[in-house]
Amino acid sequence: MILNIAGLVFGFLVLGLIVALLLRRQLREKYATLWLVIGIALLLLAVFPGLLVWLSNTLGVAVPSNLLFALAIVLLVGVALHLSWELSHAEDEVRRVAEDVAILRAEMEELRAGMPSATGTPRSQGPTGDAPSE
Repeated sequence: MILNIAGLVFGFLVLGLIVALLLRRQLREKYATLWLVIGIALLLLAVFPGLLVWLSNTLGVAVPSNLLFALAIVLLVGVALHLSWELSHAEDEVRRVAEDVAILRAEMEELRAGMPSATGTPRSQGPTGDAPSE
């Protein structure tokens, strides 16, 4: 009975935390979906503890807690794989943005080099080594 209450409290805490993070825009919806499913699963297991026993018997797992640990390991591997995939995409995007900024900076320096200074003389010479004609 105490474990059921603890499971209910923990499930509601997880769901409350996810909703709070969503409302403060600290967690994106695509990640919140997974955590909401986990919170609901925790609540279901707390309300119906026989569900885990039935599922372990159906799948042929001798001890229900072993099934719970196996599912947790699969979940953690899936989350790690997904975050690695997201990180790879973010690194690619950062590289592309850095390249774009470098190109824009080079173009800006070329434009500044061709602009006359405050004294009316060009800042630098043209690409051929001659002073640009005005």
